[in-house]
Amino acid sequence: MGAETRKKVTVPAIRDAKGSRRIGMLTAYDYPSARMVDLAGADITLVGDSLGMVVLGYPDTLSVTMDDMLHHTRAVVRGTQSSLVVGDMPYLSYHVSIEESVRNAGAFIRAGAQAVKVEGGKPSRIRVIDAIRDAEIPVMGHIGLTPQSVNDIGGFKVQGKDADAAKRLFDEAAALEEAGCFSLVLECVPAEIAAYITESVKIPTIGIGAGPACDGQVLVYHDILGLFEGFKPKFVRRYASLEGEIVTALSHYLEDVREGRFPDVETESFHVADRAELRALYGEKAPIRVAKG
Repeated sequence: MGAETRKKVTVPAIRDAKGSRRIGMLTAYDYPSARMVDLAGADITLVGDSLGMVVLGYPDTLSVTMDDMLHHTRAVVRGTQSSLVVGDMPYLSYHVSIEESVRNAGAFIRAGAQAVKVEGGKPSRIRVIDAIRDAEIPVMGHIGLTPQSVNDIGGFKVQGKDADAAKRLFDEAAALEEAGCFSLVLECVPAEIAAYITESVKIPTIGIGAGPACDGQVLVYHDILGLFEGFKPKFVRRYASLEGEIVTALSHYLEDVREGRFPDVETESFHVADRAELRALYGEKAPIRVAKG
């Protein structure tokens, strides 16, 4: 369903989707990607800090700043009509103090986002989320593999594989629901654990590498389209392989330029209609026709 025929998706609409319909979420990082995600009918557009890796060329998400995120959020908002825009709070934007965390969350709202996403569910994070919610800012939770904690957890690993780790995830999910999160991302969690969490909370769960039982799913724009060929996580399904097609198209253009085949003098060039104007400029030696090459 195109964006033109859809109502604006709201936080209450996402919360109410629990048990009634699946939620489709995609990342976007600029005006054209946001426009296409919105036209495709995404319920939620996440301005993910994954932009550090797929757009800015960083090795991980830890180098992404608030300035980076706000710049891209504004562009995504300009390209979005219907889907709910969620801004991903980057590393250190909600770690230093509660006051700074609320201020940074508010900056996303002022940039046009309708909600923010915060990673983690330990007690210190719950206090931050409580304060952000107290400022009337909707929060999406995120547990399991939290990429901003990659150094602490020892890499990009599946979380909740044993009973103790799974119990921590259950407790975090319950705490995030209690703190007022309107939805919860489960990343790289065994399907059985994600299914149990989904059944146990009253807010929608959105999976990424967490099996089919979640209330919704999210994938990275570049992964789905095959625009980031360097690495393909196990949980990604590619619906296109555009990197190769784009490189081929660009190579053809460059070859045509070098061989003098672009631009075509007849259909891809502008001309002076009145030859008298050319004679006024060049005299009697005015060119009658532009040669190719």
